[in-house]
Amino acid sequence: MSHDYETKPLVYACSGCSNVAQLANDLAVVLDREGLAEMSCIAGVGGRVKQLLKVAQSGRPILAVDGCPLNCVKQTLATVEVVPTWHLELTSLGYKKRDHENCDLADAYKLLQKVHCDILPQLGKTPGNEAAGAKVRFRVPDTKH
Repeated sequence: MSHDYETKPLVYACSGCSNVAQLANDLAVVLDREGLAEMSCIAGVGGRVKQLLKVAQSGRPILAVDGCPLNCVKQTLATVEVVPTWHLELTSLGYKKRDHENCDLADAYKLLQKVHCDILPQLGKTPGNEAAGAKVRFRVPDTKH
């Protein structure tokens, strides 16, 4: 299957050692594989790899997905003067950070449902009157994470 990725928003994700970091990465991979966004490499941005900096600074809409309040993705983009169009921080949605653990499959499913309902409708367009870097907010499900 061919996707015209150059017309899609970019997605950058955390990929640290915690469950929420891996959940962020899993989400970005799914968005990329479904052809809904183009996943790019945040480590390459931090490492100032020329080709990856060019992509990050291209002006395309960006979804930054961080697992926890450290906001490594958002902070890394800021080092090259890039502000994400949307920023999603998973612990603010009620997901609990647990180091050296995998994410729960139910959590991954719930997050994917939220993204399909609340973010995907926005990915095809840049927010109209919203400021760049607006934090995407969701209603946290009543179930425990």
